[in-house]
Amino acid sequence: MTSTKQPPSRRGSERRVADRRGSSNSGFSSRRPSIDPSRLVPMDKATHVGGTDNFNVVFIGAGNIMFGSDEGPWNHSFRFEHKLGLRLKVVALIDPATERATAVLQKKCDSFVVSAYQATRVFKTLDDFIKNMSPKDRPRAFVIGSPPMYRGTLQPGRDIEIQIQKHFPGVAMFIEKPIATGDKTEIGQAFDVAKSISESGAICSVGYMLRYLKATQLMKQIIEENNLVVMATVARYACAYEAIAKPDWWDKSKSAGPIVEQGTHFCDLSRYFGGDVDISSVIAHSLEWDENAGHLSKMAIDESKIAPENRIPRVTSATWKYDSGAVGSFTHVATLQGHNYSCELEVHADGYCLKLVNPYVQPVLHVRKPGDDHEQTYTFPDDDPFFSEVSNWIDIIEDIEEDTDAAQILSSYEDACRTYELTWAIREASERSRAQRLAASKAAATLVEEAIAEEDDKE
Repeated sequence: MTSTKQPPSRRGSERRVADRRGSSNSGFSSRRPSIDPSRLVPMDKATHVGGTDNFNVVFIGAGNIMFGSDEGPWNHSFRFEHKLGLRLKVVALIDPATERATAVLQKKCDSFVVSAYQATRVFKTLDDFIKNMSPKDRPRAFVIGSPPMYRGTLQPGRDIEIQIQKHFPGVAMFIEKPIATGDKTEIGQAFDVAKSISESGAICSVGYMLRYLKATQLMKQIIEENNLVVMATVARYACAYEAIAKPDWWDKSKSAGPIVEQGTHFCDLSRYFGGDVDISSVIAHSLEWDENAGHLSKMAIDESKIAPENRIPRVTSATWKYDSGAVGSFTHVATLQGHNYSCELEVHADGYCLKLVNPYVQPVLHVRKPGDDHEQTYTFPDDDPFFSEVSNWIDIIEDIEEDTDAAQILSSYEDACRTYELTWAIREASERSRAQRLAASKAAATLVEEAIAEEDDKE
């Protein structure tokens, strides 16, 4: 992390680079990378990274995740401006929707951060940028916030990570989650992308920002300091469906469904504590749109325009075994109205229950320990995991290391692939369950019809 006292110095790392980049974790251990929570400094208390040289960045995607919206706290450009200060130079903004890109760029140029954007050029594609790039525009990092259906594979037009590595070997990448939302048959390609990134030596971080919460890191600290073994994770995610007005979100053929696109954060957080999952053990059930209990009264979109087979489930509930033997469960529901979501994660170990509540807005951690039936409650005002994940990534690019507990990447691309694999396994398991239920219902109906026909024949 950046010091709040004085600008950090740049010097060579004395620890293995793989440790800081989060790329040395394998097996079923839950001992994934962690950061002392006291080092997660609020954005308004962090100093800019020292230096006078420009830090060239390319933004891919001009949507909400990159430039913010009223729907949530995401806004990567805002965090980069605060982390890098006057050093930030966004040399290119790449988005096929050039009018939108130009509009958001103009807003930036009309603000106090004009120095970062006054020379920014808009391009439709990465190839266009490469053809028109001057030597002084060569980027130190790419921030990829384009829709996940256009990345995470080896397919032309959906292989932005591979293309970046081809033309800018070893350049750092920050990639939004989920890593992809393609067909399940393409999951293997995502792991191929991960291997390519790892072999290139690129500093790559995936945007699972809940890992960077102070609350999450305090949970890790409690587990590690007490030598605990996680026995179970219990996650629940209730979204406020009334506020979701993007038709694509309601269409599985475009978003891959709520588990893959939205529930991914809590599947990832579950894995962060529980370790790798035995994918063959995943069991899931769903409540679908055409079942009696599946009616929603305040949808913001016209679902009749979506093919019936592509409409999303209202509820998905899954369980699985971790490789360690621990048990995990996750329930996603699209039931709430209004705007606020309701989300919780419980982590259980011998004598301990760590319960994280409301991580997106105002995280609260309830801790029950041996010897006391009462919970201790921790709050974390002004915590900003979006800033922390960006700050840690940049510190590693800059090779800033003040001590042995310096910045670490908590979500590598390969680890993100395993979360992606789990979300798809949950979706597939729920669809298998539904298909079996429908087949059994159809078979029962056929038997009834045959019985009635036999009775009619006797008469």
